[in-house]
Amino acid sequence: MSNRIHKKLQEGKKLLSIYFTAGYPALNDTVQIIEDLERNGVDMIEIGLPFSDPLADGPTIQDSSTRALKNGMHTELLFEQLKDIRKSVTIPLIVMGYFNPMLQYGVEAFCKKCHEIGIDGIIMPDLPLDVYQADYEAIFKKYSLVNIFLITPQTSVDRIRQIDEASDAFIYMVSSASVTGSKSGFGNTQTEYFERIAAMNLSHPQIVGFGIKDAATFQAATKNAKGAIIGSAFIKHLTAYGANTIADFTKKIR
Repeated sequence: MSNRIHKKLQEGKKLLSIYFTAGYPALNDTVQIIEDLERNGVDMIEIGLPFSDPLADGPTIQDSSTRALKNGMHTELLFEQLKDIRKSVTIPLIVMGYFNPMLQYGVEAFCKKCHEIGIDGIIMPDLPLDVYQADYEAIFKKYSLVNIFLITPQTSVDRIRQIDEASDAFIYMVSSASVTGSKSGFGNTQTEYFERIAAMNLSHPQIVGFGIKDAATFQAATKNAKGAIIGSAFIKHLTAYGANTIADFTKKIR
């Protein structure tokens, strides 16, 4: 199975992926933000589907989720907003969310809709690997959707190997054990972790998330990895400066 993510991973450069919450800052900003990110050289985009109980997210992303829900964002509306996205956007698009809204929508219906719109992958931090493999893998594959798994500094070697085997694009490498958006820069512990994972020679590339906010942290995170994901720092930028200033943010990264 080959989709836009696989092609992007083959490019000979470090990839910049940006996460934002759909429906934030304003309900109808979603499409404009995606188009502007692509225009400003971003390689991949994670579109956050807001959820009322986002356990893996730090306060910045939680706040943006709460605001997006208050604005009126929900699954059906996101699909409606994105229905023509492939007329203007060519880079990989990934939906990141929690399993509950997907289950409520219907897993197969959700995957089918993603496929029709042109979504390439899904990140569901609270969908366990064994449950995915037993109940949902066939559905994801049927609709050519890559499921992206997370590893953390606490993930055991055996588990990392299992995840590598189950993966079919990249592994989302969480840089710290804490929630997203905390920490300034990377300490020795994180650097050692990056090096330890690199030394495992996994069959799938890693993209680092959590704690990346500027050129220095982007370079540190991508020294041993294929790319990095920026979430909280971008949300903070949107909060402070609005959705029309994306170029100001991306040019600070690389």
